[in-house]
Amino acid sequence: MLGRGLGSVRGRPEQPHSLVRVIANENAVPAVLLGAPEAVDAVGQAHELLADLVSGGAALGWVEPPSRDEVAALFDDLVAASRVGDAALRLAYEGERLVGLGYWRRYTRPTHRPNADLEKLAVAPSAHGRGLGRRLTAALIEDAEAAGVEFLTLDARGDNSNALRLYRSLGFTEYGRLTDFVAVGNARYDKVFYVIDLRVPRG
Repeated sequence: MLGRGLGSVRGRPEQPHSLVRVIANENAVPAVLLGAPEAVDAVGQAHELLADLVSGGAALGWVEPPSRDEVAALFDDLVAASRVGDAALRLAYEGERLVGLGYWRRYTRPTHRPNADLEKLAVAPSAHGRGLGRRLTAALIEDAEAAGVEFLTLDARGDNSNALRLYRSLGFTEYGRLTDFVAVGNARYDKVFYVIDLRVPRG
């Protein structure tokens, strides 16, 4: 899928879509449309990245690590949705190694269709502290603007202070909070809701 054509996950690559892009390493130009090298198993690497993060306690919405089939199905859905402007997926590579990913999807409820939700942002621990999360998020905001999204929302676990700080620095504002809403075993965390209004020109 995320080879040079960024088409089907399991089949031959197809034509690239403007909302399915790849960020290469820090020395490359962001938003490269060529994708990962042909030999890279993007689904396998994404599964490994997400499974490792979830196993380490990362707040990504899973209690147990997702299966490879689940990640493959997710990527299939995102690529299909991106073709009609209903999603955007960004992958970050260092050479041929996937070190980060993020995506948003448009809301399915008809009355919410002008808006989208930034559902996942994941960065490998080895890539922390180099601004990769900021670049991924900023690129996804740009993709949402290009797709005509009006409000881009997200939610995060209340103890994820680094992520919340990042989102605020990029223009997101908190619009709600559910106390002790997230259950991870016996632990409870707030669920924090953020939004950025993309109808307002940004400096």
